[in-house]
Amino acid sequence: MTATSTFRTGHIGLNVTEVDRSLAFYRDLLGFEVLSEGKEDGRRFALLGRAGRLSLTLWQQAGDGFAPDRAGLHHLAFEVDTIDEVKAYESELRAHGVQFAYEGIVAHREGAASGGIFFRDPDGIRLEISSPLGAETAPAPVAAAPTCGFF
Repeated sequence: MTATSTFRTGHIGLNVTEVDRSLAFYRDLLGFEVLSEGKEDGRRFALLGRAGRLSLTLWQQAGDGFAPDRAGLHHLAFEVDTIDEVKAYESELRAHGVQFAYEGIVAHREGAASGGIFFRDPDGIRLEISSPLGAETAPAPVAAAPTCGFF
């Protein structure tokens, strides 16, 4: 099959332990809108998006939290246009006691212009919010490896 410009990520599905708790996090702290919900016992889910477009699904079918030592999702990265937007998310998340992997905004690698914040959702799923520019003076936690790779 030949690669085409129409091939792109459609949406991301996450298994969560409690859909209501995760829904509150992604809706209230990250600004996703609820497009649809399933509330039937044994089939709880939430479809989330922005401007009516699906981008994230939450499926209540996990018995335990995220395990970084297992095959599967490594982390989910969101991108914003400016480092000021990253800072605004950081302030809001910190105000709600969210656990961060690094202190403040960090560069993706030593000397990179791109960077952001790295944190965990209520199930411990690793998340990132970054900007392509603005992190030129931010430190890189590990000079020899991408920041998003080993948190």
